[in-house]
Amino acid sequence: VLQLRLVELERQLSQARDALYGPSSEKRPRPSAPVPCPAEEKSQRGHGPRQQALPVEEVVHLLDAADQQCPQCGGALRAMAGQYEEAEEVDVVERRFVLKRHRRQKYRCGCGGCVETALGPPKLQPGGRYSLDFALEVAVQKYLEHAPLERQVRAMAREGLVVDSQTLWDQVLRLSRLLLPTWEALWLSQLRQRVLGADETRWPLLGSPGQTKWHLWALASAHAVVYRMADTRGAEAARALLKDFSGVLVTDGYAVYAAVAKQRAGGFRVAHCWAHVRRKFLECGGPEAEVAVRLIGELYQVEREYQTGPPDVGRLHALRQERSRPVVSRLHAWALEVRALPESALGKALGYLGNLWPGLTRFLDDALIPLDNNATERALRGPVVGRKNHYGSRSRRGTEVAAILYSLLESAKRCGVEPKAYLRAAVRAALNGEPPLLPHLHAAT
Repeated sequence: VLQLRLVELERQLSQARDALYGPSSEKRPRPSAPVPCPAEEKSQRGHGPRQQALPVEEVVHLLDAADQQCPQCGGALRAMAGQYEEAEEVDVVERRFVLKRHRRQKYRCGCGGCVETALGPPKLQPGGRYSLDFALEVAVQKYLEHAPLERQVRAMAREGLVVDSQTLWDQVLRLSRLLLPTWEALWLSQLRQRVLGADETRWPLLGSPGQTKWHLWALASAHAVVYRMADTRGAEAARALLKDFSGVLVTDGYAVYAAVAKQRAGGFRVAHCWAHVRRKFLECGGPEAEVAVRLIGELYQVEREYQTGPPDVGRLHALRQERSRPVVSRLHAWALEVRALPESALGKALGYLGNLWPGLTRFLDDALIPLDNNATERALRGPVVGRKNHYGSRSRRGTEVAAILYSLLESAKRCGVEPKAYLRAAVRAALNGEPPLLPHLHAAT
């Protein structure tokens, strides 16, 4: 026992040194990756010109009149038909704000019994002064580019438009009201998926005593991510988020999800994340923990081998039976044999592994279950960056607006759809009374 305590103290000292001087990334070199020899390295630096899918504008450059004279004989120079020296450059056309004056023509019949007026552009609200594209620009800048409204106000002032942040907020609020049914339809679509990832993070609510921390909950699938705000991180919020979901939920070790699953007979099952287990052992250090890290690395190697070929659930299931299942058995046998103090980092990592074991091994029997929940964690990056820039929300309504617009914009990104173009199409569908347009359906058109 004394030897184990000494090992634990040495680990804590090493961990403190790493926290001060070590790298912050979790990435480690893969043993199987060959190290290139200096002689094999290419001498070329950089990636060279990239192919761009941009509109092309041709600009023809002519000699000044004074230069259209031969320096040898003094004769006039004539243009050589079709002969140019060509080069390309990427340029930027700055946005500009204009005041459009719409004149809707009136028509009447000679009989005096009918007067018709031409239709104008679609409006977010009757009589509104700001266009649909203006509102979309504000929303995309705030929830995709993470530019707070006050910062946008200052940028617009430099570009000639005088406006205040309340006016910008009114445009965003109107957009969110129109898109609320679309967000609800996206949420219900997620709940019908067979496998979902779930995660949550804090969200400050400003202007309240103690800056109340709300929580942003995320449900992620391959084609969408839905966010929902709640004033708690407890089981009540998890139940409201998951409703009647009956598939497999991939999560970290947060016990609320498993508790909700147990409360619902015939409800969803929980699969746990191997990346979180790996992090626990990485924090330990030492030769014992390295065994677990190496074995978990072998599980990820199997997944990487699968990704080198075409998507095939059957092939992945066969790979996991042949390669992953023996690795999991070896890891389980090692965990039962290794000795560690319960209160030590290694002991806690082993306890974490043992408590989540049923959920950790569920991926072996279902090829649709991913090895980890990293995709859901990545889906929270956008809102977290936005949270840092505009410091949360000022009201409960602000949290709801953020959840709606983050859901639709981040889902469009996940589907490979240009976010502003999708949002424009979804708003137009809502204004026309059409069914909600979901990002993955828009991507398929």
